[in-house]
Amino acid sequence: MQYMLIYSETAEDFALRDDPAQAPAYWGAWSAYIGSIAQAGVMVSGNGLQPPHAATTVRVRDGRRQVQDGPFADSKEHLGGYVVIEVPSLDVALDWAARSPSSVSGSTEVRPVLPPPPAPAG
Repeated sequence: MQYMLIYSETAEDFALRDDPAQAPAYWGAWSAYIGSIAQAGVMVSGNGLQPPHAATTVRVRDGRRQVQDGPFADSKEHLGGYVVIEVPSLDVALDWAARSPSSVSGSTEVRPVLPPPPAPAG
């Protein structure tokens, strides 16, 4: 079964990406974690994301498009990235989530990926 691990970091942790003194440790922890997922052979795909100020949110209300700079929700945590893994159970996905650097001070959401819809009969 495939699960998406969604990594949310505090603003303070997110800022470590660009801090010359702390960025090597920040990126080193993430590289080690993602490397272990890849080495285990369970990684399907994944990406880190640009900071929240680079986001644009689109809503359609009453047939009109509304565009807002920034993320959808005002939150103390920022969506930092995601990985899709293929593992035999939710328990294994939770084990991988618990090892994430973001789980220490932010969070890691684990969500099952919808399987593709059945092919139309024909």
